[in-house]
Amino acid sequence: MSDQRDRIKVLSAGIFSLILALGIARFAYTPLLPQMQLQAGLGIADAGWLAAINYAGYLSGALVASLISDLVLKDRLFRIGMILAIISTALMGLTTDFTVWALSRFVAGLSSAAGLLLGSGLILNWLIRHKHHSELGIHFSGIGLGIASAAAAVSLMSHWLSWNEQWFMLTGLGCLLLVPVLLWLPAPDRSQFTMSGTKMEDAPPSKLFLRLFSLAYFCAGIGYVVSATFIVAIIENIPNLSGKGTLVFLVIGLAAAPSCIIWDLIARRLGKLNTLIIASTLQIIGVLLPIWAHGMFVAYASALLFGGTVMGIVSLVLTMAGQYYPTRPAKMMGKMTLSYGTAQMIAPAITGLLANHFGGYIAGLYLAGAAMITCTLLILILKVVERRETLVDSLLAA
Repeated sequence: MSDQRDRIKVLSAGIFSLILALGIARFAYTPLLPQMQLQAGLGIADAGWLAAINYAGYLSGALVASLISDLVLKDRLFRIGMILAIISTALMGLTTDFTVWALSRFVAGLSSAAGLLLGSGLILNWLIRHKHHSELGIHFSGIGLGIASAAAAVSLMSHWLSWNEQWFMLTGLGCLLLVPVLLWLPAPDRSQFTMSGTKMEDAPPSKLFLRLFSLAYFCAGIGYVVSATFIVAIIENIPNLSGKGTLVFLVIGLAAAPSCIIWDLIARRLGKLNTLIIASTLQIIGVLLPIWAHGMFVAYASALLFGGTVMGIVSLVLTMAGQYYPTRPAKMMGKMTLSYGTAQMIAPAITGLLANHFGGYIAGLYLAGAAMITCTLLILILKVVERRETLVDSLLAA
């Protein structure tokens, strides 16, 4: 019973850390973007650059995570990252200076990497060590809950608070979340053995598999970031949907919250690569729906498909990375996220430039759709590679 209670506290700490570092520090920018453009004079191109800078911070954090093996250092940096999430959120409301905003977005990117990679690695290590399911679906529900919480908070606050006052309110919410995050995540155990005495050993895939896997995840990063960053602005610019953007973002978050758990259950039956193919195919439809048709029903359908798949893909990929390296899960998670993060740094800036040139975000959605099609094809190739390598290993064993 005590172990089950500890599991709930550890997973809750992880969920709250993702709500803080991603939902508030990182993704609150998306529903607040139209208000910042209207009230604070933020231009379309500058909005794209701020998103790109945010992902540059995330990429820098992923690089650090990929280089660190010591669990105690990871734990220390994770806790610092949670405090930086609070600081970066407060900074957004203090000024209209682009340089300060850029600094805030970069720091928010660092903190989101701490929550997503260092925190996930610490939690997966704890789960494996205590002989629980080595899955992160419950933990990653915090991303969807964070997106939904940020969207709901902005939707409510926008009626009586200015854009900067909303950033301050979100800072206060983040301070409340920080307490259980710091108190409930236990200090890491550096032992190479589980609590039952079983030795934890890494079982990495081949270099070819890793290269293709990283490339597929890079494409998934492009497919994800365009909609995640600009979906509110895209919906606001569609005739008859003005004022509905934040509501659509809320639907994305609500769809994302349970999706990681659902995709974990599907993966137990079908395997992780098959599940990734299904999720990627559904995301293609979700990304491209706003191009093919308009109307509130289409907007909601797009949000459900996008939100219901994007975090599931992240959860499955990072869980696979952690299972390949149970003794140092954040290391491969960091390397995979370098691919994902590079896409997230490049794509928003390109989308902003395309929006300036074409007068809208449709070209960016085409870019995202093409990237997801490529991602799906690469995962199909991964299945062939995995089958071939499994056959070779069995022949060598015989």
